[in-house]
Amino acid sequence: MRILAVDTSSKNCSVAIVEVDKNKNFNVLVEKNNDDEKTHSQKLMPIIDEALREQSLSLDDINLLACCLGPGSFTGIRIGIATVKAFADAKNIPTVGVTSLESLAYNVVQNSIIFPIIDCKNDNVYSALFLSNDNTYSQIGNNIAENINTVLNDFSDLCEDAEISTITFVGDGSILYHGLIEKKFADYKIIFSDNNTQSSVSLAKCAYEKYLNGLYGDSNYISPLYLRKSQAERAKDGEK
Repeated sequence: MRILAVDTSSKNCSVAIVEVDKNKNFNVLVEKNNDDEKTHSQKLMPIIDEALREQSLSLDDINLLACCLGPGSFTGIRIGIATVKAFADAKNIPTVGVTSLESLAYNVVQNSIIFPIIDCKNDNVYSALFLSNDNTYSQIGNNIAENINTVLNDFSDLCEDAEISTITFVGDGSILYHGLIEKKFADYKIIFSDNNTQSSVSLAKCAYEKYLNGLYGDSNYISPLYLRKSQAERAKDGEK
């Protein structure tokens, strides 16, 4: 199986083509990342084309399409999903949607409680909790968008109930709020990941696991996950 994975939910535009054999061995054929100042609408299609050309492949050789649903950049999310939907409809390729928080969790390989945090400005973050145990990932609770202090306070109670004692923080929010996290979780064994960029390879790994569990469908299967209002909507309502 060949998977084309696309993540446009952050500043980094990430595209990967991976191949999974019948023994479930995961081989990254090509990975492309671009975090320059160009918009995703300018760079996504050229990156996909370059990745396919490098491997002498076309969309006819792709068996599964994976894209990031968000949360993250509202415009970026829409561009990625629209592109994947177009490919799926044109070539009748099944799709899998992966959240940016799930994808970040797959950046962490050790057994751990995983605490991805994505900054969304004004001391607000997107976050969720995951449990990684022997390369099996499961989510604890819901995806949320809240003030960083609220997130850390609420999730600390969930961490107490988990059997694994180590907590790994990952994502740009874990860098931004490093000191606050250390203070709030002083009684825990914590690790700060050095792999904090959202990756299409991690997205593809999560997508493959979802595919094996039957969590895939046609282009209608994927839709954006925003979690909060757009900046324009917040400004209109007088919110930060």
